[in-house]
Amino acid sequence: MSDAALSQAPLPDDALPLGACGKNSVGWWGVLCLIATEGSLFAYLLFSYAYMAVQRGQAWLPEPHPSLSLAGPNTLILLASSVAVWWGEEGVKRQRRGQHIAGLGIGIGLGLIFLVVQAFEWKTKTFGLTSGSYGSLFFTITGFHMAHVVVGVCMLTAVLAWSLMGYFSPRHHARVTVAAIYWHFVDVVWLCVFSAFYLSPYLMG
Repeated sequence: MSDAALSQAPLPDDALPLGACGKNSVGWWGVLCLIATEGSLFAYLLFSYAYMAVQRGQAWLPEPHPSLSLAGPNTLILLASSVAVWWGEEGVKRQRRGQHIAGLGIGIGLGLIFLVVQAFEWKTKTFGLTSGSYGSLFFTITGFHMAHVVVGVCMLTAVLAWSLMGYFSPRHHARVTVAAIYWHFVDVVWLCVFSAFYLSPYLMG
């Protein structure tokens, strides 16, 4: 009998549960604590950027302003990956294995595309990590975000591998939910980074 079938088998009334599921699981609370910690890190970094921008104004920004030609479509790619992962998570909840596998696969693929485009954009910059405070903050913040995307892709890949082996069911899919929550967090962080580096210069005049 497969793990998925075992997970759906009814337990005797007097049986002790093997572990907590859903929002009571250790992994669910663990990823929330991780998100709180990592969210604080990005908040500190973005506050540093905002402080420098207020203190130095337009003179601090590179010329020309950061282009949206790559960052704009790349943002849409990352947002689409989040939708795909959500769709895949809904698939396992509704016992639609094809939807579940496809959603995770598409999410992983779009995440990899985001990384490639971001790396290419780095090469187009006329400033570097040590060229000034702006360059230092830009490459530090976007670099940390890229590292989180890599971790998220690895998490989704592991979940996809377990899914192909039939480890999840509508009742037991906490690992899928944990990976999805982390991936959505990565996307939300990028929206903040994108707003700070790519949109705010145009709003500042």
